[in-house]
Amino acid sequence: MKIAFLGLGIMGSGMALRLVKAGFDVTIHNRNPARAAPLGEAGATIATSARAAATDADLVISMVSDDAAARAVWIDALEGVKPGFIAIESSTVSLAWVKDWATQVTARGGSALDAPVTGSKAAAENGELVFLVGGDAKALEAARPALDAMSKGVTHLGATGAGATLKLINNFMCGVQLASLAEALTMVDRAGLDPKQAIDILAHGSPGSPFVRLVSGRMAGGDDAVHFLLRLMGKDLAYAKAEGEALGIDMTTVAAALAQVQGGVNKGFGDGDISGLYKAMKG
Repeated sequence: MKIAFLGLGIMGSGMALRLVKAGFDVTIHNRNPARAAPLGEAGATIATSARAAATDADLVISMVSDDAAARAVWIDALEGVKPGFIAIESSTVSLAWVKDWATQVTARGGSALDAPVTGSKAAAENGELVFLVGGDAKALEAARPALDAMSKGVTHLGATGAGATLKLINNFMCGVQLASLAEALTMVDRAGLDPKQAIDILAHGSPGSPFVRLVSGRMAGGDDAVHFLLRLMGKDLAYAKAEGEALGIDMTTVAAALAQVQGGVNKGFGDGDISGLYKAMKG
């Protein structure tokens, strides 16, 4: 199986490396060529464009930041594909883009799978992601060996758009927890409470969740490593809000979380980790 992998950011670089280590024939492309160099040293072929990467590929995977980046990379890649290819959109994007993209893929003689992931940088590097998949079951089975190499689970949720929809739901719930956690720890700070004691109680008590335990540790420890950009959390919340409102839902909690995250972005924390929202709030 020849694989083209487009996008080598925080998530994509780890995912592509898993494919290389699993022995797949992988061609990579990234808008910033410097990010491709380590993958080239590991055994991937570096292409100068998305179109060149996709030429003769059986499987074309995109993992980029947003709708605009996905549109740009696929417009180019689809010029190089061969009939019968399988396209996988693993980026967290809007449902409107997924439907448009799937139509374009089909017109080129391919099969489209929207397959965003849950998990962050470490999960991508360790092959512990979970793929949330929408699209044709037969195409999924053909692509499964590659998805298995990058994950601990692959869940087929239904028709095109199902994976993208559940990913936005997943991320907006994380965003709401992020905003409430940052507010809570700011309140702890200003009330003069011991932050370590408070985090231990909150993270391991009723408010706790795997997400809260993970991010609260980064907030308390002052960890500056970037696992998930704050501005991308804002993007995901905005997409989720729009999709929910299109379904007639008053996305009140999402709107509040989005306002908090956007406030952090406006204060200059957008290109840092999501845990930086606490720093933005407490001042």
